[in-house]
Order: sequence, then C-alpha cells, then structure tokens
Amino acid sequence: MKRVLISAVMALCLQGAESVPRPEHPQPQFQREQWMNLNGSWEFEFDDANAGLKENWAGGGKKFSRTITVPFCFESPASGIGDPGFHPWIWYRRSFTVPDAWRGKRIWVRFQAVDYRAWVWVNGQYAGFHEGGSTPFGFDITERLRPGANVLTVRVEDPPTDRSIPRGKQYWEVKPRGIFYNRTSGIWQTVWLEAVEETHLERVRITPENDGSVRFEAYIAAPRPGLELHALIHAEGKPVASAMTLGDGSPLTAVAGVTNPRLWSPASPNLYDVTLELRQGGTVRDRVSSYFGFRSVAVENGRVVLNGRPVYLRFLLDQGYWPQSNLTPPSDEAIQYDIRMAKEMGFNGVRKHQKVEDARFLYWADRMGFLVSGEMPNAYVYHAGYVDRFTREWIEALERDYNHPSIILWAPINESWGVPNLREPRQQQHLRALYALTKSLDPTRLVIDNEGWQHTDQTDLFAVHDYARTGELLFGRWNLDFSRSSAPLPPASPGYLVPGFTYNGTPLYLSEFGGIAYIPPGQKVPQDAWGYAGIEKTAEAALARLRGLYEAIAKLPFAGLCYTQLTDVEQEINGLLTYDRKPKFDTKAIREINELIR
Repeated sequence: MKRVLISAVMALCLQGAESVPRPEHPQPQFQREQWMNLNGSWEFEFDDANAGLKENWAGGGKKFSRTITVPFCFESPASGIGDPGFHPWIWYRRSFTVPDAWRGKRIWVRFQAVDYRAWVWVNGQYAGFHEGGSTPFGFDITERLRPGANVLTVRVEDPPTDRSIPRGKQYWEVKPRGIFYNRTSGIWQTVWLEAVEETHLERVRITPENDGSVRFEAYIAAPRPGLELHALIHAEGKPVASAMTLGDGSPLTAVAGVTNPRLWSPASPNLYDVTLELRQGGTVRDRVSSYFGFRSVAVENGRVVLNGRPVYLRFLLDQGYWPQSNLTPPSDEAIQYDIRMAKEMGFNGVRKHQKVEDARFLYWADRMGFLVSGEMPNAYVYHAGYVDRFTREWIEALERDYNHPSIILWAPINESWGVPNLREPRQQQHLRALYALTKSLDPTRLVIDNEGWQHTDQTDLFAVHDYARTGELLFGRWNLDFSRSSAPLPPASPGYLVPGFTYNGTPLYLSEFGGIAYIPPGQKVPQDAWGYAGIEKTAEAALARLRGLYEAIAKLPFAGLCYTQLTDVEQEINGLLTYDRKPKFDTKAIREINELIR
C-alpha cells in the first residue's frame, strides 16, 4: 500500500477518542446490534480540475490537504470548511478497523445520503457507485478488507449548475437569492459499518391495518431454501403478538394479529416495537429492530380522515435547513426542538419541502405524534435523463420511508418543477405516471400529483398555493361553489389545472400561504432579506395579518392549510422562528390563531 494510505491510517487512528457528531443510529426502523458509526474527522480534498481519477487518488496518489467533519457538507460551517463556492468534484478518506467480534460476518459500508454521485474504494480497491443525493446505499466490502486498519475513500461529483438533477432548493448560481439557498454537496448524512450474514434482511415493508392485522414483507439478500421470517411484536416491553412464515426466495411474508390495537395519531402516538428475525433450521441468521403504528388515512366527504375521524391539516412548510449545517440536522435534539415548537404553536404537522428528510426526523415525528407530508427534491429541466434519475430516486425514497406512520401524504412534484411545459403530452404523462407509480408502491397514503399548481384528474387533494396579503383578498378568491366538477377556479399563473383537465372534486388544501416576513428587534438583517409581501415592522402588525388570513380560511372550504414557514432560511425571512430557532412571536398567540379553525 502506498505511503499516503499508511499516513491516513495513522492520522485518523485517534479519532475514537473524539466526540462523534450525529452518533445515533441513522435508521431507527432497521437497526442491527453490530454497527459502527464512521462520522467525525475525515481527510478531504477539492478536485476542481477533476484530476483525482487520473492521478489515482483512490489508491493513495495524493495526500489530502484538508480535514472535514462528516456528516456535514463542505459548504457548511459545521464541516470545519465552510466554503460555499462551486466545487463539482470532492474526495474523502478515513481509516477504520473492523471489530474482532465481527469475524466471519460480511462487512458492509453504508451511506445514509451523499449528494449526488458517489464512487467508493476500500484499500484502493473499487467497491461501488451510487447516483442520487437523498437516499441510502451500501456495498459489501468484505473481500477488500485486510487485518488491522483499513482505508475508505469516497469520490463525489455534484454538478452545482445542473438543473436536470433533483436539487430542490439548492441554488445553481454561486450566491443564493429569493426562495433558493446554499448547496449541500457530498456526504451529508451518517456513514457507518455493519456486520451481517451473507443471507440477511435487505428491507422489510410493514403494513398495519386498523383491525389489528399487520403484514411483514421481507426482501432477502442471497436467499436460500428453508428460511423463516419471525416477527415478535411488543408494546411497552410486553409481547403482544408474533408471526412466522416459511418459504423460499424473496420476499417472505408473515401476517400477525394484535388484539385491540392502540391506534397512532398526533394526540396518541402509539407505537409497537417489533423484532424481525431471519432463521434457518433453528439458527438466527439476522435480527433487526423496528417499530410500526396502526393508523389509516383517507378522504371522505371533502375531508381528510385519520383513523376514520376528520382531521384538519394544520401544517407548517419546513425547508429543513440549519444555519451551521445546511440540510443536515445538527443533532437529534435539534430535530426534537423543531417538532416541539411547531406543536406548541398549535400545528399538527409539516410539509417537508423539497427534501427527503433525515430518517431521524421521521422517527421523532412518529414518537412525538406529528403528521408529515413527504416530498421529493425537484429538478428544473425536463428530458429523458431527468425522468430516469428522478423516478429511480423517488422509488428509493418511497421504499426507505414506507413504514413511518407519521407520513400521511406524498407529493413527488411541486409547482410543476421539472415539468415546466405541461401543455406537452409527455410531460403530462410523466406527472400522471408519478401519481400512479406512487399509488402502486404505496396505496396506504394520499398523493398529490402537483403541489400547488396545474393538477390533472389524478390527485387525492387539490393543493393550491395562494400568498394573498390579506384575509379579505383570500376570501374573495376562494369563496366559490366547489360542489361541481366544472367549478370555476381563481385566476393564477400558470393556473391550477393542466390544460384540458377540470377540477376533480377532491378536497381543497391550501398548501402554501402566508409568508409574513418580520425581523425581530436586535436580530441581524440578512443581506438581500426577502419576504412574499414586504416586511412587517412590528410583531403586532405581523400577527394581525396572520389572524386576518386565518379568519378568512375558517370560512372557506379548505380541508387543511400549510403556513409558510417554520423558520427563516438564509435571506428568506418568512419564518415563525428565526434561522437560529428563536421564536419571533409569543407561541401562545400563534396557537390561539390556529384554534380559530376547528
């Protein structure tokens, strides 16, 4: 091995003594006992000339000149670098030692998210490639390991100006402005090692029904004859049900029945723990800890119903950005704080906007009783290559998050981003196909075809965006008769319907409104501070506008609302909290306004 790889091992061998950022398991719904967190200090290098492959950086052809704190992106201060400039190619390197207790197992390196394309080597030997900035992946590296210290190298390509990749709110110009923010490139969620048998559980879909039945579908790596899937269900530490199936191949399916199931809701977020075991001839080949919740969501009589009861969606738009760490939540505590503050202000959920959120957020939403609308980061240019990469990653996101009871709604497309010309038949077909694809993979949730604009006849909620400045304006626009499919809609650009389609009668959902900008006294004014309708000078004026909007909404036929937004983000100052999470208003006052709608 080249000298630089040996020096990398020595430079990082003391890392175990340091505190590890984001130390918790990144996938609480699929957790094994034998795992090792690889977050912390890594060697790092920009490769602006794209010379790393030619110069064999993967095999030790260069000593890296920087260090970075994983899992934070180089653009963020938390990474220790804080360079927001364009750097399309970047490299990471660190050492690790496999525990002796894992001897005889297959060793996997896993990445929760790397934006956007990642190549991985172990001890200079190529391990694999993944494309997609928001979804997890991993590689079996067993054959590339050696005794003692090993070296893991990662090359990432994230084209900062490519608008055909799913980039969400990451701006394609150097300086962010308006509704677009700084980029998050490279590793931005946890990296870890895991020990498994060759035959092991790849993933398990858990589908509970409110009658107490729960179906487990286990997808198996290296399936073999004679495998059994066992599911052991516990509530508050006590066993309540179990299931077992015998079969060949993958998936294996088991169905259990829980007597008198306690349903999950924001008021009572009841969860059941489950231990999933893959057995063969009495031997446990794999064991995974997970959980699930019994809950149903549907549309009935113009309302969203949760567990058969009407629920009004009081959502907040949540961009999921932090000032020190961009798209990466800085800690578990930071995630819980955001949820706790939203609930304190009277909201029962969030629309995670243009982001496949960290699985730890969804875990705490499940635990704390908080509804979630899940969304995919969109692209901005349509072509066949975009369709391929976007669809593939959306499928991966649906697979990752299928088991979370907090998610009640999917929205693959926002405001026609990625499909900018819906007069074109193939872009219409792509929009309709995404709805059908989502329903085919997950029939348990509601799906919006196009968040806020240009709907087809395929959408479960008719989501509209309206930033009317006052309640009077909002009421004047939406005080219409929606009992007919031919009901007229307020004028908007580019419109609420795709040309050739009519309103399909589904519940109206005001999924973006408000955006009331306000900067509290003593708060630093961001450069290029921006709000949807000017900046209010006092908290009293901002709250008066908010109350006026709510009073109008209370008289309109909406099934839910989503206020823009939870926090300020960079130059955008529409938040109820500042970017560093300080409340701008008395939280009780916000709660009282939310209670205007029952």
